[in-house]
Amino acid sequence: MTNLTELFTTDTIFLYDQACLTEKDYFLPFALTDTLTTFSGLNEQPIIHFWQLDQAMILGMKDTRVTDLNSGLISLRQDGYNSVIRNAGGLGVIADTGVLNVSLILPNQDNRKMSIDEAYTHMWNWIKCAFEDSIHDIKAFEISESYCPGTFDLSIHGKKFAGIAQRRVKNGTAIMIYLSVNGNQQKRGETVRRFYEASLQENFGKNGYPPVDPSVMANLEDLLQKRLTIAEVKKQLISVLLDNSQITIDNQIVPTLLTSEKFTTEIEKQIKKMQQRNLLLN
Repeated sequence: MTNLTELFTTDTIFLYDQACLTEKDYFLPFALTDTLTTFSGLNEQPIIHFWQLDQAMILGMKDTRVTDLNSGLISLRQDGYNSVIRNAGGLGVIADTGVLNVSLILPNQDNRKMSIDEAYTHMWNWIKCAFEDSIHDIKAFEISESYCPGTFDLSIHGKKFAGIAQRRVKNGTAIMIYLSVNGNQQKRGETVRRFYEASLQENFGKNGYPPVDPSVMANLEDLLQKRLTIAEVKKQLISVLLDNSQITIDNQIVPTLLTSEKFTTEIEKQIKKMQQRNLLLN
């Protein structure tokens, strides 16, 4: 397994641990991703960003091209979920208080862009270091009947608990994962299935949209067979980076940077882009 500390170009990693966001602030973590990734590339500074949304389906751009988006949005509202379109392609995932989103933001090292698979593998290795043991082998392969299926779906005993995406901005790469930690994963899966059934109708499960089967996904705490909180997952992820290394985690710098004129201007620009993209939901 890759030594995680070899990924980092400095001895200090910036950490931004963001609170669970309500609907009025849904655009913020996506705006921050591009802003922090640009900063990371320019300053050769690795950053970790934890964030959550309270109750939403995060739609990919492909989701906006369904047969009847409005019917899908009505279905989501009936199930108690808001919606937001992210600034990346792909398909939708659920965000709520039992799901942790983590961005590992890395600058390109030695002016060499890491490959797409290298980036995914770094995140996979981090999760393995944090949660794998002799009984629970964490594998990466596509779970085709999950929501947002991909080559680097993470699973234990064939049940998916996480999916990975990435976004590249200039000289930085954001490797992003959602971890279904606790809560009602069955309901999440049923909600996404109903969204696609309503929005695709007779084309459900066709044209690259998944035939979502809620039974193929599970929470990490259920798969590990122990109670897990979001706070405990964050702590474990940071702990494995600090083990046997000289790395320091600084959680003070990013909040300070975010109050600077340069950052506030850039974030406002990125939020406007999100607002424009999300006009499709009106």
